[in-house]
Amino acid sequence: MVADEGVGVEFDIYQLPEEHQAVREAVRAICEDKVAPHAAETDEKGEFPQASYEALRAGDFHAPHIPEAYGGAGADALATAIVIEEVARVCATTSLIPAVNKLGTMPLLLAGSEQLKQRYLPPVARGEAMFSYCLSEPEAGSDAASMRTRAVRDGDHYIINGVKRWITNAGVSEFYTVFAVTDPEAGSRGITAFVVEKSDPGVSFGALEKKLGIKGSPTREVYFDEVRIPADRVIGTPGEGFRIAMRTLDHTRVTIAAQAVGIAQGALDHALAYVKERRQFGRSIAEFQGVQFMLADMAMKLEAARQMTYTAAAKSERGDDDLTFFGAAAKCFASDVAMEITTDAVQLLGGYGYTKDFPLERMMRDAKITQIYEGTNQIQRVVMARQLLR
Repeated sequence: MVADEGVGVEFDIYQLPEEHQAVREAVRAICEDKVAPHAAETDEKGEFPQASYEALRAGDFHAPHIPEAYGGAGADALATAIVIEEVARVCATTSLIPAVNKLGTMPLLLAGSEQLKQRYLPPVARGEAMFSYCLSEPEAGSDAASMRTRAVRDGDHYIINGVKRWITNAGVSEFYTVFAVTDPEAGSRGITAFVVEKSDPGVSFGALEKKLGIKGSPTREVYFDEVRIPADRVIGTPGEGFRIAMRTLDHTRVTIAAQAVGIAQGALDHALAYVKERRQFGRSIAEFQGVQFMLADMAMKLEAARQMTYTAAAKSERGDDDLTFFGAAAKCFASDVAMEITTDAVQLLGGYGYTKDFPLERMMRDAKITQIYEGTNQIQRVVMARQLLR
């Protein structure tokens, strides 16, 4: 099937189910009308895109993955990836709203008690709260198991002390999945996952990070100073936290792949429109073979990334045994492709690509982070190799 989608062209090697096509059409309409107009200003001001959030919430696309049992839309992993892809096509910052809501709540969906799910998922489904994920620390990035944040049992409570770094939507989210050491002698088996609320005494936030891209999504340190929380906010069982964290990333790396695909599609769309209009040496630059070769390579790699992402999403939905490999592969490949395509798109626009008159320079800056967060692409290659060598 070949489908003409706006200024760009998307090729599908198979027909998506009707309900997934409907999701794409619905979210694209909202994004074109309500999200795209705010994208440049969001980047320029570095402010959370509240208007875009409201638009997604009105369409039930802010946290589409939450099951219907908890008031959510009940979108499967592929539909959720399509939502994130379509939002990222016009604004990568805004695409982090559904992506991080899934990241923050996935530990509850995988291992949380019914009590925790009933308490914390419905407010997110209604759009009354967002959920962030607190794993990384100043001295524990790729080596997450070396975290130092501590949670000490005190009767029916735990007391948490420590700091988390690079936390997306910190300060805006109401709820946080926090990983902390409960048994220092047990290594990765001594880490436990908790739900912490923004309003809990002792929770505070650092200054906004000044970033290259995704500037409207606040990134801050989160501080825990004698934060006392009930023991019933443990996700899963004590000592299971690191396993929950890694299982979560298996699923949510697919969302970063989808974000990268969306950014790349947006860049290709703008590049195609430009080369058709730009004239040099008496003809459209789209007629030059060198330009055509660049466009062909961009589209080829983008479609490979999209199909890999959709395959990984299907494996996520089914819980396939090889999800770890495919999630890492999709995230790694799609983000590398997004960086390459956005760079080439800037090149095709020449001097205009380097200015803010067009969104390509923003997309190029936004694409970079997809190679870094939720595990750098070097770590993804380690993950894939370990799966191959098992």
